[in-house]
Amino acid sequence: MSNNAVGTESFATEEKREVGKKLRWAIVGCGGISTTHLDAIKQIPEIEVVAGCDIKPDRLKLMNEKYGIQATYEKWDDLLAEIKPDVVDVCTPNGVHMPAAVAALNAGCNVITEKPMAMSPAECQMMVDAAKKNGKLLCTGFQYRYHPSCEMFKRAMAAGDIGDILFVKCRALRRRGIPNWGVFGQKELQGGGPMIDIGVHVMESAHYCMGEPKPVSASGNCWTYIGDKPSEVTSMWPNWDWKTFTVEDLAIGQIRFDTGALMQVEASFSAHIEKDVWNFEIMGTKGGFNWETSTLFTDHAGTMINSKAAFLPGTQFNSLFVAKLKNFADACLTGSPLRAPGESGMAVQKMIDGIYRSAAAGKEVTID
Repeated sequence: MSNNAVGTESFATEEKREVGKKLRWAIVGCGGISTTHLDAIKQIPEIEVVAGCDIKPDRLKLMNEKYGIQATYEKWDDLLAEIKPDVVDVCTPNGVHMPAAVAALNAGCNVITEKPMAMSPAECQMMVDAAKKNGKLLCTGFQYRYHPSCEMFKRAMAAGDIGDILFVKCRALRRRGIPNWGVFGQKELQGGGPMIDIGVHVMESAHYCMGEPKPVSASGNCWTYIGDKPSEVTSMWPNWDWKTFTVEDLAIGQIRFDTGALMQVEASFSAHIEKDVWNFEIMGTKGGFNWETSTLFTDHAGTMINSKAAFLPGTQFNSLFVAKLKNFADACLTGSPLRAPGESGMAVQKMIDGIYRSAAAGKEVTID
């Protein structure tokens, strides 16, 4: 982090691994993303899933029948009181992240929450405060910072190949990819559309690579022009619920940091472009980097050089979830550092919130 304040990751040092100890892990929110977590947990022997919570009985039935979770609850207060888990893994819609996380932290649990961290910076602050008050770990579920391309860039940065970072361009663009399940189109439950749902992934990994400088201002705009109308074009996810669609189709923003660096962000569920894009590019005083192609751009021996990685470890989607959940489990058991503490999640939330506030105000806004 760019500041020196004590972060929620510091509480990891208070817990040490016991031989044979397993983390008693509870899932709050048993929708689609929870199954991705559970499939990843199968590869982490230190975790024992002991309970699940959801307001929908059919999801609890699936947890029981497919994943063997015997203790299921419709209210997290009942789960916390009866099960007393070591960890609560929050996989709910965005609007429920904060109350579920704060309740778990106040009950003495360590908490990891899916991205984005919450609906607003104010909610993130409540979560961070609860973690500090109770001396528990709070982790934001950012998996892309574990991608081998990010680790390649961090090594290049440490070796002096990049210099000072000047500009970062983040793109999470779908030509036509409006989710036709869940509540992704409902602003009151999600906080926004593609910027908060998929833009967050590219922003968080790029911000991590930058060294997490402090954002100080934002400008941007949002447009809705397809999602609030019936599906009439062949696409991968047709027939979305257009009648309840209240989020943006396309969001464009720019963040200014205390280092002087700029980040440009483009995020869309629907945009008239050639193809989907998922990438960020970094420009520095000594070198540049393309995340998607794992390529470093530098000058060497009087020549401009493009250095593409000859080999990086596999990057299947599930492997990134294994990495982020294992990092959190290790922090809980051994005190090892968190790669995405609550403060990291709050910094990214401030950037997203700044872009949305700027779009509403029609001008650049400051970020506290």
